Amino acid sequence: MHKISRLAVAGGVAASSVLLLCGPAVAHVSVQPQGEAAKGGYATVNFKVPNERDNASTVKLEVTVPADHPLSSVMPQPVPGWKAEVTKTRLAKPLSVHGKQITEAVSKITWTAAGGKIGPGEFQQFPVSLGQLPENTDELVFKALQTYDNKEVVRWIEEPQKGAAEPDHPAPVLALSAATGDHHGGAGDKSAADGKNAAHTADHADGGTEAAASTTDTAARVLAVVGILVGAAGVAFGVLAGRRRAA
Repeated sequence: MHKISRLAVAGGVAASSVLLLCGPAVAHVSVQPQGEAAKGGYATVNFKVPNERDNASTVKLEVTVPADHPLSSVMPQPVPGWKAEVTKTRLAKPLSVHGKQITEAVSKITWTAAGGKIGPGEFQQFPVSLGQLPENTDELVFKALQTYDNKEVVRWIEEPQKGAAEPDHPAPVLALSAATGDHHGGAGDKSAADGKNAAHTADHADGGTEAAASTTDTAARVLAVVGILVGAAGVAFGVLAGRRRAA
């Protein structure tokens, strides 16, 4: 009896440990690039917003664009059911982009529900085109505020620190990859390379076709000669056979 009780207690402790280890899945507001976000180039990113409440829906998102690395171009993509508002701020030091002086930059993007919402157990992505990405940093930190329809505001503004535990409300961080040659993701170089590869493949294909045709022609000639020789041998044999009969 005591043995059964001990087993039951042990089983209960094990089950509790599993529940503690698993715990509720916590999802944060994050930023994810569509493809590659290379230094000095342009990229499209998604701000992914999960709803973490069982009794409320998300109806507003505010994203702050880092002021220490201002971006000359920030364009949100329209999202059905949401209204996007872009706030610009005058720069203390103008940016030089493609020979032009940029005196102001986007400092904040606000999405407000206009018929849409992010309900419990759902998430929404908000695409944004960004550029020109800075070349003197490995990441960009976008602080965000998430507002629910019960007036609760969750502040995703804590900057993660290397070597430290993840904060309770981490700010979305966009990692930047090494700069590409053309500052546009290398699409032009890739197209040119693909064209060269295609031409090279076509040349090999043509060479293979010509070689095959040449081989076929040679074989046909050999067979023709063999046929003539066989025919001549047959005629000679017939003549000899006729002479023998005549004799």
